[in-house]
Amino acid sequence: MRRLHQVAAVGLIVLSSAQALRSASAQWIVFDPNNYAQNVLTAARELQQINNQITSLQNQAQMLINQAKHLASLPYSSLQQLEQSIQRTQQLLRAAQRIAYDVQQIDRAFSTTYAPASASMSDEVLVTNAQARWQNAVAGLQDAMRVQAIVVGNLGSNRTQMSALVTASQGATGALQASQAGNQLLALQAQQLADLTATVAAQGRAQSLESAQRAAAQDQGREQLRRFLGQGQAYQPTSVQMFH
Repeated sequence: MRRLHQVAAVGLIVLSSAQALRSASAQWIVFDPNNYAQNVLTAARELQQINNQITSLQNQAQMLINQAKHLASLPYSSLQQLEQSIQRTQQLLRAAQRIAYDVQQIDRAFSTTYAPASASMSDEVLVTNAQARWQNAVAGLQDAMRVQAIVVGNLGSNRTQMSALVTASQGATGALQASQAGNQLLALQAQQLADLTATVAAQGRAQSLESAQRAAAQDQGREQLRRFLGQGQAYQPTSVQMFH
């Protein structure tokens, strides 16, 4: 009986030892090199993808910044100054004295004041027309000099505008600013051409009035000479007693 108890005790000890061994083996960590390497590669690929996405976002952000620079407007504008210069020149041209830049007015003047002298015109009309032509010539010269003066005065403003526009063009941050600076430089050139056109027109008007005055004076001189000589009879000198 006692021996039976000893055998049972030994069996219990063996059973307990087997359970302890099974419990210990269940707690061991199994290392698989292939699986570990695969996991590392997968993590590296995911990290590379994240880096690529970050780089792509940075490139897109830089592209948007560059687009914003290309769409940015030029902070400087010379339009108002150029318009003021042209307006001053136009005001002088519109204020032309006597015979202005008007086709109908010119036609009326050449049909009356600058019309050929005829026998039907009285001496008073001839003198009045001659005086009017002289006044027109003087007014044309004065107007031409006034336009020349305003054009010369615009040179200082044009130089300032050109310097500012060139500086703005060189410091342009985008295509739009460079284009706007170029357009304003073209506008400045257009304004200078307008001043040159006004100067040529005013000078041409003065010369035309002076030439018309000379031509009319020559024609009037022939008529007055004809009247002085008389109708088919030359001038006959006579004795005149001036003092008693």
